[in-house]
Order: sequence, then C-alpha cells, then structure tokens
Amino acid sequence: MLTVHHLGRSQSERIVWLCEELALDYELKRYERDPVTRLAPPQYKALHPIGTAPIISDGDVVLAESGAVIEYILTRYGGGRLLRQPAHPEFANYLYWLHFANASFQALLHRTLVARRLEPPPDHRVPIDLQARLERALRFIDRRLGEAEYLAGSELTAADIMMVFSLTTMRSFTPYDLKAYAHILDYLRRIAGREAYQRAMRKGDPGMALLLD
Repeated sequence: MLTVHHLGRSQSERIVWLCEELALDYELKRYERDPVTRLAPPQYKALHPIGTAPIISDGDVVLAESGAVIEYILTRYGGGRLLRQPAHPEFANYLYWLHFANASFQALLHRTLVARRLEPPPDHRVPIDLQARLERALRFIDRRLGEAEYLAGSELTAADIMMVFSLTTMRSFTPYDLKAYAHILDYLRRIAGREAYQRAMRKGDPGMALLLD
C-alpha cells in the first residue's frame, strides 16, 4: 500500500493533499517535530538517506522530494488527473509553475529564513536584495492568478498543490505579508474551500492554524 510519511508542518502536506484530491486508498503515518529543535525525529530521518519531508513508501519503493513524489503518484495512480497533457494550451504553464514552486519560490523562502536567523538582533531585517526578490516573486504569482483561477488554468492541478505550501504553512517559518496581493488571497480562499484540502489538513496537521490570509 502507498504510505505517506508526513512530518508535521512540512512540505509533505502536499502529498497528503494530493492523495485526498485523487481519493486514493493510502496509509498516513504522522511524525511530530522535536519541540526544541523543530527538526524531524530520528525515526523520520531513518526512512531515507536524506531524511527530509516528504517521504513515501510503496512496496519496495521509498521516495523523497516533493516533485518526484507527486510525479510518481500521478503516473502510478492519477489516471490522468491533476495534470496537463502536452496538447493542452496550459501545458507550458503547468510545467513552469510545477517547477517554479520549489526550484525558485521555496528556495527563495529558505534563503530568506537562513538570512533572518543569521542577522544580529534586534532588527532581524532581511537583506534588501532578498526582500526585493521575494516581493518580485509575489507580484509575479499575483499577476498570474489575476489571469487564471489556478496556476495552470481554470482547474486545480499538481502545480497548485506544489505552490500552496509556500504561500501558507511556510509562512510560519518565514513570515511575509500577503495583504498587497489580492489575487493570491482570492486564490487561497478558493483553495480553503476545497473539501480535499480541508481533509488533508485535518488529517496531517490537526489543530494547526492555517495561514490562508
């Protein structure tokens, strides 16, 4: 059986959500972060040589990396759902945003997080270049969501499942303000209304406040 090893408050929420959107028969195993270090517990790190979330197991397969896990599940179990085929007019947008989510945006948020932690107190101000890059990325995402309901057109795809973590839960690690980005906020309201998203968050992180505004 497909098993999703979910580390609380982590990118593995994407995989729980994906499985709920696809209505898959899967097993969810939850792991809590260390209350002091906020790192994954030893039993989670032991699942894979890299030890970072997400991680799935499926028979003899143990797989990490959000993009790889999403592709694996869509290819093995998706039945053509939540993706765009090459002939679709939004195929290029689907590919772009699917990869932009982690390769550019999430990476920028991680750099910003590290920079803030290394700055001396009390200001903890982000270096202006990183802040400018973050604002530029948010304007870019906001502009796209002013053109379409979802990142790859009128329907939710895996590109959205990749992106939403960085716009929501990641803000508990790297805070930033979305008030200036009306299209992103509208988008997050649409996401919040999805039953599969609601189920995923209840199952994966029960009691966690959702940063949807």
